[in-house]
Amino acid sequence: MPSVDETDTVEAKGRICEHFQRAAEIVARRWNPQVIRVLLDGPRRFGELRERVPGISDNLLSERLKQLEAEAIVLRTVHGGRPVLIEYSLTESGAALGGAIDALGAWAERFAGATSART
Repeated sequence: MPSVDETDTVEAKGRICEHFQRAAEIVARRWNPQVIRVLLDGPRRFGELRERVPGISDNLLSERLKQLEAEAIVLRTVHGGRPVLIEYSLTESGAALGGAIDALGAWAERFAGATSART
């Protein structure tokens, strides 16, 4: 039977908790870390995101932004006027991913380089 720790969360030795699993599914979805990384620097328009995330198509960027918005990680703000201006920014939840994204970047610099030796 799983043990219950001080925070009343259920843990089973060697088993991934459902919250971690859900977070990993969101963050690990292709292109999501790149989009989040760009938005950590501040709000961006669609075209700016597309320019800063090389290789992503318009359709896929649109899909990822909608998914991240549904997960309350990205906020879509429409500013009236002519032309209408739409900006994407991180919510509090999205900004809180900054440490994880920075850690992934540090790991990538150290271990995921194209010329790094695989040991």
